[in-house]
Amino acid sequence: MNADALRLGLVAGEASGDLLGGLLLQGLRRRWPALQAAGIGGPKMAAQGFEAWWPHERLSVFGYVDALKRLPELLRVRRQLGDRLLAERPAAFIGIDAPDFNFGLETRLRQGGLKTLHFVCPSIWAWRGERVHKLKAAADHVLCLFPFEPALLQRHGVAATYVGHPLADAIPLVPPRAAARQALDLGADDTVVALLPGSRRSEIAHIAPRLVAAAARMQRQRPGLRFVLPVVPGLRGLVEPLVAQHAADAAIQLLDGQSHAALAACDLTLVASGTAALEAALFKRPMVITYHLAALNWWRMKRMAYQPWFGLPNILSGEFVVPELIQDAATPEALAREGLAWLDDAPRAAALQRRFEDLHHLLRQDTATKATDAIAQVIGQG
Repeated sequence: MNADALRLGLVAGEASGDLLGGLLLQGLRRRWPALQAAGIGGPKMAAQGFEAWWPHERLSVFGYVDALKRLPELLRVRRQLGDRLLAERPAAFIGIDAPDFNFGLETRLRQGGLKTLHFVCPSIWAWRGERVHKLKAAADHVLCLFPFEPALLQRHGVAATYVGHPLADAIPLVPPRAAARQALDLGADDTVVALLPGSRRSEIAHIAPRLVAAAARMQRQRPGLRFVLPVVPGLRGLVEPLVAQHAADAAIQLLDGQSHAALAACDLTLVASGTAALEAALFKRPMVITYHLAALNWWRMKRMAYQPWFGLPNILSGEFVVPELIQDAATPEALAREGLAWLDDAPRAAALQRRFEDLHHLLRQDTATKATDAIAQVIGQG
């Protein structure tokens, strides 16, 4: 890091954290053009001048079994990263999501005299509420994506600021449907279904077969349907055999990334629970949310859940505004049935679009600026 510039350490895990980190860095760099930022991140952050000492894929784990297998490696990376940050003494460290990795690192850095922030309140309102105590020890300040979170944290003595969700700023209020269809070579009158199984290898293994099999069933009933399936770079070799096995005759177009183009273009999405479901809501698209885990991971997660909803659109709405098919319910038949039900009910889809427009306005807060203002206060440059 350049000693003459404002220096920050950041860690983002997985593609969703890298996306948040890239959007955050845009705001930070507007305020501090000479900013130097380094740590763990991905291509979105690198595009903003971030120096990745390790790629964000190193933190990608899926469930408890995978985490246990990779624990020695993750602990080694965290120890080495902490050593380097304590030696270089940036103005602050910002952990972006990845709480199982970042909390321990933040606690060590804070004890070592560095200012620490955590960007994205862990979903203590949904499950594993005891993590608030680790968060309190780890972070001087929390940047919250959702409006109800700061009051919850403040009850536990954790300083927090609602900054909105950066995706609500990045995604246009009116999705560019026609331009996206043209870019993807889709006709204006095509009925298009986007399949979003997730970005992790284990999500591809557990969820993608169900989605492509559902697509095959839907196309048998509606031969004119078109399907688009965005694939994270590097995972195409996993997805292509699944499509050949489960939906060889379906009109499924694989895309290299381009998930936002797929959501802008589609009439409906079958989507894995997570950030992608929120993105689909911000694109105002009807959806069927799904997820599937290994049996042990599902058993442990279900035991710790506090709410009946898994998908963010339903959590933020406080009701099942879109169907969720989780674990054993996530059959190709059920996914196809619920998907076709959206296509057959235009008034229901229009009502959902209005709900999602309200949600978009609620979450659109100029997150990069609000987060940067909060960070400036923490480091004494406000």
